[in-house]
Amino acid sequence: GELGERVREEVVTRQDIMGYSLGVRDSFMIAHSFKGSEFGPAQGLHGATYTVDCEFISDELAERLNWVVDIGDALSVLNEVLQQYNYKNLDELEQFQGQNTTTEFMCKQIHSDIAQKFTGKFSGSIKITLHESHKAWASYSATL
Repeated sequence: GELGERVREEVVTRQDIMGYSLGVRDSFMIAHSFKGSEFGPAQGLHGATYTVDCEFISDELAERLNWVVDIGDALSVLNEVLQQYNYKNLDELEQFQGQNTTTEFMCKQIHSDIAQKFTGKFSGSIKITLHESHKAWASYSATL
């Protein structure tokens, strides 16, 4: 029945995320504002300090090395990517003109930046989570 189909879909989804993972964490501070009455007071310029988790997920460990990815590379690439946004007003960055730089939007942007730097070096999925606070966060994940 319908419930059985949903259970099978859930099992497949969970199997897709099983395997090895390595996570690294950093943070960055930004200012931005949003366009649209739906954002209420966030339409005004405001700041955010994000804690960023970057998780590399793979079905296999690298041959001989027995790692998902070099933790030093993961830390330095995450830091390098975040530095281009740190202490910036995102409204003023040319690449974001006409965009609402929501937490979800920035998850995908950071994912794209990191994925570009790991092309050919890592095979698997990368998940980016931006924590706005201890109460709210957003994530984006995709396979390279």
